[in-house]
Amino acid sequence: MSVSVVGALYGAATLVVMFSGIPIAFALGAVAVTFMYFFMPGAALDTVTQNVYEEMSSITLLSIPLFILKGAAIGKSRAGADLYSAIHAWMRKIPGGLGIANVFACALFAAMAGSSPATASAIGSAGIPEMRARGYSPRLATGIIAAGGTLGILLPPSITMILFAVASEQSLGRLFLAGVGPGLLLVVLFSAYTAFRFQRDRAARRLAEPALEEEPELTLREKTRMLPKVVPFVLLLIGVMVALYGGYATPSETAGLGAILALSLIAIIYRVWRPRDVKPILTGTLRESTMLLFIIGMSLLYSYVMSYLRISQSAAEWIVAMHLSRWLLLAAILVFVVVLGFFLPPVSIILMTAPIILPPLRAAGFDLVWFGVVMTVVMEMGLIHPPVGLNIFVIKNVAPDIPLGEVVWGVVPFVGLMVVAVVLVCVFPGIATALPDALMASR
Repeated sequence: MSVSVVGALYGAATLVVMFSGIPIAFALGAVAVTFMYFFMPGAALDTVTQNVYEEMSSITLLSIPLFILKGAAIGKSRAGADLYSAIHAWMRKIPGGLGIANVFACALFAAMAGSSPATASAIGSAGIPEMRARGYSPRLATGIIAAGGTLGILLPPSITMILFAVASEQSLGRLFLAGVGPGLLLVVLFSAYTAFRFQRDRAARRLAEPALEEEPELTLREKTRMLPKVVPFVLLLIGVMVALYGGYATPSETAGLGAILALSLIAIIYRVWRPRDVKPILTGTLRESTMLLFIIGMSLLYSYVMSYLRISQSAAEWIVAMHLSRWLLLAAILVFVVVLGFFLPPVSIILMTAPIILPPLRAAGFDLVWFGVVMTVVMEMGLIHPPVGLNIFVIKNVAPDIPLGEVVWGVVPFVGLMVVAVVLVCVFPGIATALPDALMASR
């Protein structure tokens, strides 16, 4: 049987199993094992566990559960709520300032947690009721939080970028730094749209302004009093970044340091140290890490079988043989990623497509660190567009009284802003590459 026929069967089987409703990890593992049975030597099935272990025995992957632990410590304590309250207090009088405060809170929380759903849930639970009480439409309020949550996979530390670094064999430090510029660009675009929409929505302003006037004006002293609980976590973020980019610690060591410091801070500041208080943090970390690592393991096995059967190599050779211009090649690949985003989370997209799309991109002369950032922004769209749209369903759980259709329409403008960001990063690649080139030029 030819490679093209096997590849077509492999893709068709994957789609059938995915649409059957089986969880992603089990679906990918089932397809991989089935094709190992029919198209690989019989002894291959005896080495499934060994192959999964070898594929996952990367010290970089060890940082994933540690970053999740750091995020859980912050998200499941009052740190996230206090962060939001402090930013709200300082920005509430700016037109549209409450919405902008939510964007900034999402950005800071994302930089601490590295998880989009955790960011959307932690900030949305406080931010959405606050915005709705002050006249923000349900569409705008939910759109701000859902889109702001996507920054969790772009701003460092990013679990998605960790996986891309492993799959593409690129420097994780450079990838983290490359995500900062585009991340700030999205923060600016989201904030500008929020201010514009708030000013344009006259009905919202008429509802919001009286409510704001009824609130007592906070003095500078009162605002400053909110900072002591927030500043330590901002310093933690800065310290972790300095340790990583200063060369003082590896990514895994940095993740472990961040987790220990986050647990220490919530113990000191919020008195979260008793077993009953720490249990939700540890169980949440264990549940999310197990789910994510199981998906990673099965995705890597899926990619291994694809490579052994020469499906990925043949697909890459076919793409190169088409002799597309480099930008047309990039556009085709990004559209392919967008389509996959309708059905798959970023973790699976990276590990399944890397063997196919990276060789042609490398041959076309693209910087894979730069491409990793562009691909991440494109995958962010998948977190807020149907049918998967994980952040959409997180927001629906946070605000169950808002119809799902309102949430979906609320994120549409932000998807458009992400498209604008992708175009800008393509036209001006220095947005992503300038910072890593400046700070890590000698490495």
